[in-house]
Amino acid sequence: MSLQNAQFPRRSLLFMPGDSLRKIQKAAGWEVDTIIMDLEDGVAQNRKEAARETIAEALRTVAFAGRERLVRVNPINSGFLEAEIRATVAGRPDGYIAPKVEDAADLRLLDRILEQAEDAHGWPKGMLRLFAMIETARGIMNLRDIGVATTRLEGLIFGAEDLAGDIGAVRTKEAWEVFYARSAVVTAAAAYDLQAFDMIYADFHDLDGLEAESRFACRLGFTGKTCIHPNQTPVVNRVFSPRPEEVERAQRLVKTFAEQQAAGAGAFTFEGKMVDMPMLRAAERILTRAALRPPASAGSQ
Repeated sequence: MSLQNAQFPRRSLLFMPGDSLRKIQKAAGWEVDTIIMDLEDGVAQNRKEAARETIAEALRTVAFAGRERLVRVNPINSGFLEAEIRATVAGRPDGYIAPKVEDAADLRLLDRILEQAEDAHGWPKGMLRLFAMIETARGIMNLRDIGVATTRLEGLIFGAEDLAGDIGAVRTKEAWEVFYARSAVVTAAAAYDLQAFDMIYADFHDLDGLEAESRFACRLGFTGKTCIHPNQTPVVNRVFSPRPEEVERAQRLVKTFAEQQAAGAGAFTFEGKMVDMPMLRAAERILTRAALRPPASAGSQ
């Protein structure tokens, strides 16, 4: 991923139930880049309206200290979508997450609703960010169209639990049953210059397992990971941040490459290995990630 479309790294994205102001307030003090106030799976059917009101209050009153504030709405065809946007948009969230996106039409509809909200409030077009959750077989098959559906799209989020149910797979700790879909999401994100966020790790007591899965996701190319518990976010932040020795090595490689180019040299070796363009681009990505700052919330208190 080039990260050209990224203003900051989102390493940890933490889901919080939208009907609990207390939990949202607590999340604002945790080590997390993005707080997702949830209106979908984290809220019972008979609590949806109360959750909208709670999120609206949180956006008005909670000091998020610059953390990115996203709202996960219900699916496009749920019948809740427009009411959820109306109830929460005045609080100026940084963006919205669309769950179970299956084709470009889903995102275009939400894009139009968000554009209307921006016009109504006199905000710049595209101010409200958009993220797509890919968690169905159709969503995987339509990634090519989803990735270019709207310019406000900033990231793809892989949802393994719903996908497994959709395709009839049995979830395992090794997660090979969703490996193809996981790879498809991160590849599409790279192709369309989007950030890519890995699936949740359900056992929030197993921090060693979380770290192992996060490291594998990082090696696959994911830029961050969704979390369901605050004790997961420090682990995820550490794994998805370049280590000091990685940054130092990348700096030396880029510097050496520039010196070789200035001297008119062609191929050269660095630490015993022949340097090629993929190695250089990988080093540049590390330096870009290291230089980027955590998200600045447009409406933080």
